[in-house]
Amino acid sequence: MTQNDWSVPETEVVQQIRDRLDAERTDVLATIVDVEGNAYRRPGAKMLLDEGGTGVGSITAGCLEDELVTVGAEVRETGRPELVTYDLMEDDEDDVWGLGVGCNGVIEVLVEPLTETYRPAVESFFAGRDVGVVTVLDADGPFDRGDRAYYHPETGALQLPTGAEATEWPIDALAGPADELATRGKADTVTFETDAGELTVFIDGLAAPSELVVFGTGHDVGPVTEFAAKNDFRVTVVGFRGAVDLEDRFPAADRAVTTSPATIADDLALDDRTYAVVMTHNFVDDRLAIEALLDAGVAYVGVMGPRERFEEMLDAFADDGREFAEDELSSLYTPVGLDLGGGSPYQIAHSIVAEVLAVSNGRTPRHLKSREEPIHERVDVGTDVDAPAQ
Repeated sequence: MTQNDWSVPETEVVQQIRDRLDAERTDVLATIVDVEGNAYRRPGAKMLLDEGGTGVGSITAGCLEDELVTVGAEVRETGRPELVTYDLMEDDEDDVWGLGVGCNGVIEVLVEPLTETYRPAVESFFAGRDVGVVTVLDADGPFDRGDRAYYHPETGALQLPTGAEATEWPIDALAGPADELATRGKADTVTFETDAGELTVFIDGLAAPSELVVFGTGHDVGPVTEFAAKNDFRVTVVGFRGAVDLEDRFPAADRAVTTSPATIADDLALDDRTYAVVMTHNFVDDRLAIEALLDAGVAYVGVMGPRERFEEMLDAFADDGREFAEDELSSLYTPVGLDLGGGSPYQIAHSIVAEVLAVSNGRTPRHLKSREEPIHERVDVGTDVDAPAQ
């Protein structure tokens, strides 16, 4: 497993899953379904293993990847999912997994053949729709490990496996946890009490990637698009003059749009899941872009340039009769970026994307050593739910 394969963005892992489904290969998918204590990755982290043992993605910092190659080969041979547990607690000296690789946690991993049952997940993901992937881990009654259903938040519907009886699944009880996890892009293991007995499922929320729209065509845009793409944003570069080949200049971007500052709202789909960085270095273009973004209610508007420049822009707006209420400006960040002290193009880009990440994750940036809570947010949607079968 190469460094590049290990460190790919999550969107690339999902893309590889779709590509390999299309190629009808016998790959194996390993997914963290539960963590007790501390671990490098949280539930939902994935690694895809091919027939040669090459992996794409990561579930630890490298502690278990080689071991999972062996488990993956066994799963590929039997065709049956396996649930394996690794104790990485440092104080267990009798356990090989406690020798020098400790994350001070216990990790449970579902290793399963990659089959067509996973296709609805990747199709929803790349169509821009959130989806909750509901996978059976253990059950009494008419279920097998690996049975899979899907929850679609936009319709509130549970998509059952082909041939499954609706009365077998606790549909009403599943809806709440699945909706929350899908829209937040989080994952958790939940146990339901049904008429047939206990049903333990892993609900993996695949939230569609957020879009980062970067306005500008200067060379300083390139590092921003690179960092944003590696951090799982769907990146759009917008230019206003048409003289630059945007796709050639910004290969890390998912798409490029050439438009007019006056028609931004018509040419771009902007909403509260959109994040934007305005860096055209043109006062009039910036002003028109900012107005369109604020009117659309996007989640974040980062503006390149000193604060005094934006104050001049507010004066220009006022001269034209456009006033902004305080709450309208709450999503605007200028000067853009976190105060990391760097001044090179890549250091500035790092500062910008770090701020976008913090806002998108609902975090106030600070040193982790001063954080009293766990580094990774814990998700708890309830581990035991009473749900009589319907």
